[in-house]
Amino acid sequence: MSWYCYLLRCADDTLYCGISNDLAKRLAAHNDGTGAKYTRVRLPVVLVYQEACEDRSGASKREIVIKKLSREKKLALIAAANMREEIKT
Repeated sequence: MSWYCYLLRCADDTLYCGISNDLAKRLAAHNDGTGAKYTRVRLPVVLVYQEACEDRSGASKREIVIKKLSREKKLALIAAANMREEIKT
């Protein structure tokens, strides 16, 4: 089972970082108001970054690293991932 570290852009333009083994289900939970307390009052949220990890431990470690980044560095991470996706298509 794959685990993911992800970033959401909230309606108030803040970023939220989390982990999940089912991104679609977790994103739905966030937008239903049953996800994290932080996102409940900042709906709707949009998935802007995802990174596959080997296991839950790896996803948790990556989450810690990303949470320590400044907002500018998180936005750069998102932009770099978007550029990679554009190159693929």
